Amino acid sequence: MRIRTAGASVTADDLPPIGLGTYGNTNPEECAESVHTALELGYRHVDTAEMYGNEAAVGEGIARADVDPADVFVATKVDSRNLAYDDAVESARASRDRLGVDVVDLLYVHWPIRTYDPAETLAAFDDLRDEGVIRHVGLSNFTPALLSEALERLDSPLFAHQVECHPMLPQSELRALARERGHYLVAYSPLAKGAVTSHPVLREVAADRDATAAQIALAWLASNDRVVPIPKAATEAHVRENVEALDLSLPPEAIERIDAIEERTRTVDFERAPWNR
Repeated sequence: MRIRTAGASVTADDLPPIGLGTYGNTNPEECAESVHTALELGYRHVDTAEMYGNEAAVGEGIARADVDPADVFVATKVDSRNLAYDDAVESARASRDRLGVDVVDLLYVHWPIRTYDPAETLAAFDDLRDEGVIRHVGLSNFTPALLSEALERLDSPLFAHQVECHPMLPQSELRALARERGHYLVAYSPLAKGAVTSHPVLREVAADRDATAAQIALAWLASNDRVVPIPKAATEAHVRENVEALDLSLPPEAIERIDAIEERTRTVDFERAPWNR
């Protein structure tokens, strides 16, 4: 397989087809080096969050890479404790400074819980966009009902909705909404924290394609219109394996087999999560 440049022909109004997830990568040097490695291998989309505590390291990794920082699409998220209007504005500006960028390409409401108030929070995001602090507005972990409510309140176009998504949690309704409304669905935990590697259907499809089960899961996500996976990876081997998934073209029969998987696994879940209300 060849490494495809994930950022080819991408502008700030497009989302590169794969991103590097950085959740849990809290060692500053390891985080910076993983970002640097990913960019050198062709990634042009890096995802972080205020609550991850690694925005400065992500910024350092971008600075180290032999890549024009303007070509890197940087996404971060406001912590659910900081979603009141003034707190959201302050948090966004602080994230921008920690990342070392002039503008945050994409800012998400991380979780619609705790201090999230549709009127206050979304007004803050609209104003941040109008002021040029952020380029695009995103939402994360919203249910279809919460998403519809937010879309009615936002003046800005919704650029992306980020949720856990993989073959065992396909998010069919939210994927359909993304297609209908014209925003991206960004898939976090696209490998279900490693569970995809042991799934028999994915392993069988992988054997037929001379690939890994993880690559098949990523290729399946990428085969969906307006779906962008953001797998987490710290080692060069995994970073390379994930980006090479973009070179896989799954035949219709393989996609149908994966679509038919009946097991359902949610790897990120807790009592106060929006879908448990």
